[in-house]
Amino acid sequence: DISALKANLKQKLPEYMVPAVFMELEAMPMLPSGKIDRRALESHEVAETSGKSEYVAPGSEKEKILAEIWQQVLGLEKIGVNDNFFELGGDSILSIQVISRARQQGLNISPMQMFQYQTISQLAAVVTDAPIIEAEQGLVTGSAPLTPIQHWFFDQPLEHRHHWNQSLLLEVNENLDPEHLNKVARALLEHHDVLRLQFTSKDGRWQQTFGDVPEEAPFHFIDLSQMNPDEQKQKIEQECARFQASFDLQSGPLIRVVYFDTGALPHRLLLVIHHLAVDGVSWRILLEDIQVAYQQSAAGREIQLPPKSTSYKQWAQKLQEYANSEKMNTEIAYWSDIADKELPIITPDFPDGKNPEKLAQGIAHSLNEQETEALLKDVPTVYKTEINDILLTALTRAFARWNGRRSLLIKMEGHGREDIFENVDISRTMGWFTSLYPVYLNLEGVYAEGDSIKTVKEQLRGIPNNGIGYGILRYLSTDESVRQKLTGLDQAAITFNYLGQFDQVLPEGSVFKPAKENKGPERNPDDRRVNVISFTCAVTGNKLNVSVSYSSDLFKAETISRLSDAFMEELRALIDHCKSPQAGGFTASDFKLANLDNKKLDNVLNQLKKNKRKK
Repeated sequence: DISALKANLKQKLPEYMVPAVFMELEAMPMLPSGKIDRRALESHEVAETSGKSEYVAPGSEKEKILAEIWQQVLGLEKIGVNDNFFELGGDSILSIQVISRARQQGLNISPMQMFQYQTISQLAAVVTDAPIIEAEQGLVTGSAPLTPIQHWFFDQPLEHRHHWNQSLLLEVNENLDPEHLNKVARALLEHHDVLRLQFTSKDGRWQQTFGDVPEEAPFHFIDLSQMNPDEQKQKIEQECARFQASFDLQSGPLIRVVYFDTGALPHRLLLVIHHLAVDGVSWRILLEDIQVAYQQSAAGREIQLPPKSTSYKQWAQKLQEYANSEKMNTEIAYWSDIADKELPIITPDFPDGKNPEKLAQGIAHSLNEQETEALLKDVPTVYKTEINDILLTALTRAFARWNGRRSLLIKMEGHGREDIFENVDISRTMGWFTSLYPVYLNLEGVYAEGDSIKTVKEQLRGIPNNGIGYGILRYLSTDESVRQKLTGLDQAAITFNYLGQFDQVLPEGSVFKPAKENKGPERNPDDRRVNVISFTCAVTGNKLNVSVSYSSDLFKAETISRLSDAFMEELRALIDHCKSPQAGGFTASDFKLANLDNKKLDNVLNQLKKNKRKK
């Protein structure tokens, strides 16, 4: 039983010493000389490499709770206690949902533990009862300092700041009652304090305060039941465009909930939120709360959402205090080193061109379902990688093909919900937590797929605290020389954002699914785009979808097509490589306590191989 063998080894060995691959043999193949036939060994079938091991049912109460949570978050029917979360398709964004749901069940899991203990049996052995966290349960009021990403937003030369949103237009599979939706909208305002934020500028400095709950909820009902389908489509798109431009940052609130009654056809629900109050993780929280709150109201019960986690106000205050701490000062050298490098420059086809939203063009690509499943579940086991390691390796290799430079500076968007404070839990807190930070990737002299993966993986592992410190130093540090030093890194031309997996957010059979109508411009068409070339990746419909956006006044379509095509070709080549027998290996970050770099590690491993041959 390979699962039992693996579990037994994990009790006696550190994680990095537990074999990733097992082969079943009737006997060791031998040469006539009496030595082991190593070539014959290499040709044998691998018995186990994936995260789905032989099923072992959860036994303890903690294991049962964790198994149920993992099944919900990963969208799988049955998960055993020895199955690996990340090899089942889990990632850092989905791990936040696991942490949130575990807290609701009275269990305390840290983000670090999710990465250290990747099976239910391991995790159940270390989780504790949820501690008391700093979380205001009433209405949050008063002012709060701006967070780094909010500072970044107000630094952008935008003329229409009120019109910079995220939104969803959903098709509703069962007719909803507007009266209950109105109650839901009010409950969201009361529970998620960021939706009541108000912003004012005084002497060129922006401030934020939490407003009161308005008398009228930001809910709107539009009856289109007497129109024909073509008229309904036109009216829906007109109203969506109107609501997208309807925010007032000074008075708030920062959400619009709009329900369209389309008669016999499936109704539509529009959700628009200003980006200052929402991010990708927040949408997962919001959609869950909308469905729970509606069910409670429709059943005649009082709406009662799960307890609040640490407020956005408390988080902002913590960041402000952290900005000048000793821990934060240790990161200055890392970010300064990047600022001192000779950074690659991307020259547009039309250097004098403009970059407004209305001239944005997009190129869409996708992997098929089989390729996506391999990327999410098989590839991570080969080099102990996360999905961003592979995506950014593909991007760096594509960039080298595109313009001949084997180094690349990108602006990376991370979820920003890092585990840097004690007694703080933001797993169920809505708000804009995104961390935006520069990533310098260099494949100079590195050409093979496997070596490229290992090199990029180590460069990403070298980023302290997943990049959150850059924005803290750049915007919150009291040392002006530090702030000025890091300013130049804002100019990276390529932005990269992996949004995660959304099939579990709106699973098949859900009340909601994405509607086909145009939901209107989320940003004012005349405002300047904040990115030059943007790569956005997400898993929807069981496929990795890639969107590349650019300005047609800066680049020719064929120029960006060459880059995006190269990215997909490199990504597929990396997936194929990871399926090959010769793929695999460790990197220095797999042996954190050994204090090795990749070169030293390779020397150690090569020496071990030589010693084995001598024996």
